[in-house]
Amino acid sequence: MLKEGTEDLRKKTGKSGEIRAREYFSSIGYEIVETNFRSKSGEIDIIAAKDEILVIVEVKTLPNGNGELLLHELNSQKQKRILETAKYFLAKHRRYSNSFVRFDVVVIDMPGYPEVYHIENAFSEFS
Repeated sequence: MLKEGTEDLRKKTGKSGEIRAREYFSSIGYEIVETNFRSKSGEIDIIAAKDEILVIVEVKTLPNGNGELLLHELNSQKQKRILETAKYFLAKHRRYSNSFVRFDVVVIDMPGYPEVYHIENAFSEFS
């Protein structure tokens, strides 16, 4: 069981990481289409677009993390929820139907990695 306040700290850390990830994508020329898009399947942290590419971004803020924790956080069940939510987004927003869809992960503050570590094509529906 989490101590009182731990959940609030995790949410605050996560929100801070999402803001930094949005700033990162904006700085490299992406338009932020939507944030925290929800469906019954799950949530997408950031949806960004550039040219004909629509990027579905999962943000992980892991100041005490490592590669093993990252793999655990992005397990196949989590990937499936993101994929299902992306399909729902695309069904609702037909203007992106001709876009190439890419699934990226941005890792924030993980020791031993850049402060903002961007993993392009981190997974796909066929992973």
